[in-house]
Amino acid sequence: MTPGRRLRQLESEAIAIIREVTGFRRPALLFSGGKDSAVLLELACRAFAPAPLPFPLLHIDTGHNFPEVLGYRDATATRHRARLLVASVEDAVRDGVLPAAALGGESRNKFQSKVLLHTIGQHGFDALLGGARRDEEKARAKERVFSLRDTFGRWDPRAQRPELWEVPNTRLAPGQNMRVFPLSNWTELDVWTYIAARDVPLPPLYFAHERAVFERDGILLDAGTPARREHDPAPVVRSVRYRTVGDMTCTGAVLSTSRTVAEVLEEVLAARITERGATRADDRVGDAAMEDRKKEGYF
Repeated sequence: MTPGRRLRQLESEAIAIIREVTGFRRPALLFSGGKDSAVLLELACRAFAPAPLPFPLLHIDTGHNFPEVLGYRDATATRHRARLLVASVEDAVRDGVLPAAALGGESRNKFQSKVLLHTIGQHGFDALLGGARRDEEKARAKERVFSLRDTFGRWDPRAQRPELWEVPNTRLAPGQNMRVFPLSNWTELDVWTYIAARDVPLPPLYFAHERAVFERDGILLDAGTPARREHDPAPVVRSVRYRTVGDMTCTGAVLSTSRTVAEVLEEVLAARITERGATRADDRVGDAAMEDRKKEGYF
């Protein structure tokens, strides 16, 4: 199968899945400003063009996100005339949803689940579109395209519904909600090939730039991270880029000189470790780190 044909098939499949989500009462699209959510938003816009998006964008903000990504998030929502909802860890502490300890300098990713579940309840969302892919991580490889969550927002891998003949089971009992992943069958290479083919704009972090970083446990962290520790080595300026973006306390950069999409594509072709496995410290806590978070309601 040629790359062009594969990409057309993936695009067609993803658009069909996104359109299926409009059958839910109140869906939303999880949009962090990362490359996968950027591609997901591009597909959603194509799914309903020339009409506007029939659902809002939702971002769970830890307060430790890269400023460049937040700027891109806001500009992209404006460009697509999309309604953007932002739920933050800091607001959750102010409203009593989370304890004050959640505002510490270390990673706040573990608090995102509670903020997300609270936001789902506030707005009555019954389906959330996300950009997760099966090739990213072992727990995500187990997940169905239409992933059922119980009344507590938890994911049970043993309760996954079969998806026979690409016919989704979208029935929900009271209190349940659905996470839907149109990019499940995509790879990192597919994502970048699509970005190149459709000229999808991205935050500048995804391309090589000079940045002050320091190494901790084999991961290059931004010198400005709130999680800086007294014994961390002194920062040095390196040419780096990010393969994935998230909470800057646990998202690492990779050494790179790739400043264009074409150059990044060559780099991805040579990669032997997934982007999360290479650069996300929170996924290194244990073999089941992601699965445990998903069972608590994570994306």
